Amino acid sequence: MKTLVLGASPNPDRYAYKAVISLSAHGYDVVPVGIKKGSINGFEIINGFPILSDIDTVTLYLNAKNQQYWYDYIIGLHPRRIIFNPGAENTELEHLAKNNGIQTINACTLVMLSIGTFEKQEISDQEQKSKL
Repeated sequence: MKTLVLGASPNPDRYAYKAVISLSAHGYDVVPVGIKKGSINGFEIINGFPILSDIDTVTLYLNAKNQQYWYDYIIGLHPRRIIFNPGAENTELEHLAKNNGIQTINACTLVMLSIGTFEKQEISDQEQKSKL
């Protein structure tokens, strides 16, 4: 499963940095994308809107205001799901994603990885509708 970490930062104190390392350590193909140049444990942070395919998951580390710039890009990737990490919750993007057949989850990628639910995390249609 290829996972795009949006909001990637070369700062080791940031959760996006830790997510890239943890995803890689758990065997996931990870693509860090952000506005800052640098690298994370050997992964170069990609700036701009890279043309990517086969993105299963977009995990967000941007607040709702900063996500607006990325809406078209995120939806255009056609991921299976978007994970809104704590502080990244955004009902507007959730609605947009749902209207495009993309599952949304408000959860912490690091916690999901640590307890073994990252791959298994699914939300039924009924649970998804109750969030909207």
